Amino acid sequence: MSKQRAIHPVILCGGSGTRLWPVSREAKPKPFLPLTGKQTLFQQAIGRASDRDVFAAPVIVAGAHHAKLIEQQVPQKSAATLIIEPAARNTGPAIALAAARLDPDAIMLVCPSDHHIADETAFCAAALQAAELARQDYLVSFGIAADRPETGYGYIKQGAALAAGFAVDAFVEKPDLERATAYLKSGNYSWNGGIFAFRAGAFLSELAVHRPAMADAVSRSVAQGRAEGQRFHPEPEAFSQIKGESVDYAVMENTDRAAMVTAAMGWSDIGNWAALHDALDRNGEGNVTAESADLVECENVLTISDGPRISAIGLKNVCIIVNGDEVLVTSHEDAQKVGNLQGASKQ
Repeated sequence: MSKQRAIHPVILCGGSGTRLWPVSREAKPKPFLPLTGKQTLFQQAIGRASDRDVFAAPVIVAGAHHAKLIEQQVPQKSAATLIIEPAARNTGPAIALAAARLDPDAIMLVCPSDHHIADETAFCAAALQAAELARQDYLVSFGIAADRPETGYGYIKQGAALAAGFAVDAFVEKPDLERATAYLKSGNYSWNGGIFAFRAGAFLSELAVHRPAMADAVSRSVAQGRAEGQRFHPEPEAFSQIKGESVDYAVMENTDRAAMVTAAMGWSDIGNWAALHDALDRNGEGNVTAESADLVECENVLTISDGPRISAIGLKNVCIIVNGDEVLVTSHEDAQKVGNLQGASKQ
């Protein structure tokens, strides 16, 4: 692919992954852990966009406290650039920083650093499809093919067909089970995977319309910033004036240029231990076991340990995690609540 048509991956590294405590900690959070294989989730995100016939070198946006971890895990030959956020202000400003550093005609593919995608071929195909829409100045979301009535995700309602995808009819907040079941049955709704494609200039233009103060602060912060090798440091005072907001609220739910591509690519946000269990290979009883685990008459149990043996009898739909001097036991149903535990909030 020519340089002009290359897709520019923008990898967002943020958050602390508290729902994956006690393995995910402030010093080494979820993106930088090898949860689904030998590589970390961040390394997998970089690797999915490593084909230089399709993708340009990645742009990574992260806080200063993650910079060393990122530079340790980025392949030496990737020529990645790192934008250091002066403060955490959610995904809207983070994406705007990257857009402001790219050529206005560059096609951005915005990807979280902590998701799992099993089918990389399907991911690449969806990226190429989304890029075609982005070149027409659509702001494109990846709609993940829903295979169950999930209440933990936002949804996208599919609208009219476009040449390379669909218009977005509506973005929908996390539904209750009754509505999620109806969405699945209708076939018109997809999960909002938090992956986007834009032309950089088109995104900044939409941001200026819908969040002019944010657009102005990002512009000033980048204009007054400084480069340091492969790192770029936006000017902190201007950036600190930004009110944090997600790209969904700031732009996607307001623009009349929202489009979507649908993707069945084995996606998971690995948002909690139950989600990790679902993303991993399981035995005939549905269990995922650590090497030192001894499970008897158990079903759908996840065990992870960095040393001590885990022994369990007669359990179903449970996650047991041992890390250092911390032990976590949660049902699958309540795994979303792990981040509320005292240990997770005071790591």
